Amino acid sequence: MKKIEHLSEIFKDYNVFVIDLWGVMHNGISPIPEALEAIEQLHRNGKKFIFLSNAPRPSKVVKNFLEKMKINKKYLNNILTSGEAALKSIKEFKYGKKFFHLGPDRDSKLYNGLENHRTTLNNCEYILCTGLYDEHMNDLNFYSKLLINFKDKIMVCTNPDLIVDRGNETEFCAGKIAQIFENLGGKVVYFGKPHFSIYNLILKKNDKALMIGDNLQTDIKGANLINQDSIFITDGIHLKEIRESKNIESIFKKYDVRPKFIQNKLQW
Repeated sequence: MKKIEHLSEIFKDYNVFVIDLWGVMHNGISPIPEALEAIEQLHRNGKKFIFLSNAPRPSKVVKNFLEKMKINKKYLNNILTSGEAALKSIKEFKYGKKFFHLGPDRDSKLYNGLENHRTTLNNCEYILCTGLYDEHMNDLNFYSKLLINFKDKIMVCTNPDLIVDRGNETEFCAGKIAQIFENLGGKVVYFGKPHFSIYNLILKKNDKALMIGDNLQTDIKGANLINQDSIFITDGIHLKEIRESKNIESIFKKYDVRPKFIQNKLQW
């Protein structure tokens, strides 16, 4: 593992860059200027980069979100979300035709055109989990009670992340609900990092990729699983943990991961 200050030190060694969005390119509210400069330089050098996000929404919805954040359209040609990856299976009724949507209404764009297949928890064939209800953002016991009698259903989780930082606030994600469901004895099918299937959609067999992200459990774990190099961005979701530990090696051991490089923030 090597600490680097600049992406420019190593970029020539890779032909494709797989970059996380939340925590690397933006903080949920505004873009990170140094990261924008880094992708501008990759663009100028003719390097391919793909934004890979554990967002439980179609890729075009995330693209619109980034454009509203004033991120230049020219950078947004290659975006894949975990929601988009799940869409194919949902449309093919791989887990059944009737689903119960567990998550906020704003995620309903994920099943656009399939609204007639949405039903109650009692009548569904599977649970489509995109996140937490706005009115129960911190009440995890609510979800344990909600799901305890439905362990025989399959849960499809469209965002494996456990938490995310929105500005200075930490929020739970769909992965936390999936974790609760598994602890109850339920079965979960995950779409998104670090699971193999999502990488098969973006990488070719001979690609030498550099995976860049701030989440050890998804970004760096995924890179390790597919044997690709990675940069761990420390000024992200694990920042508080790193500051309290003062020993980053112990954190890597805790999550059983190993990045190739570490960088405070993505910068050229």
